[in-house]
Amino acid sequence: MVRTIHWIYRLFFLYIEPISALAGAYYAAFQPDNYLKDLSLPGLQLDSPSLTTQNRMVLLQLANLYLLFALNEHLVLSSTNSLKTWRRLLFGLLVADFGHLVSMAPLGAEVFWRVGDWNAMVWGSVGFVYAGASMRMSFLAGLGLGSEESPGDRPKTE
Repeated sequence: MVRTIHWIYRLFFLYIEPISALAGAYYAAFQPDNYLKDLSLPGLQLDSPSLTTQNRMVLLQLANLYLLFALNEHLVLSSTNSLKTWRRLLFGLLVADFGHLVSMAPLGAEVFWRVGDWNAMVWGSVGFVYAGASMRMSFLAGLGLGSEESPGDRPKTE
């Protein structure tokens, strides 16, 4: 019997998170001034962001990676019920979650816990990453998956 992926995981990984990544891609590519300005906490004295040619290029590259993230997650996971495939992709994205959080460290440790000070950008870059990482860790730990094995999980025999 083939185990199905719980609907909560499907909803989050196939729709909510990819749509959120597309929003991030749009913001980085088409609202670069706002993207840079909002990547902060209130009260922090940061350098004024200037949109140099190099900054614009980096933000376009970031937008491209958000697009890749959204497409990979939705297209790969929606094409299979193989837990092996889901686990491998979600593990890679979990590693990326931690890298994304590390990229916020220059704002100081308080960026990770001053939830009341978060603007929409910090909610996306920290809070939503916490949610995604929590969902991935839950999936990888087997929460809500039952004990049946899907055909993609069985060892290959030759």
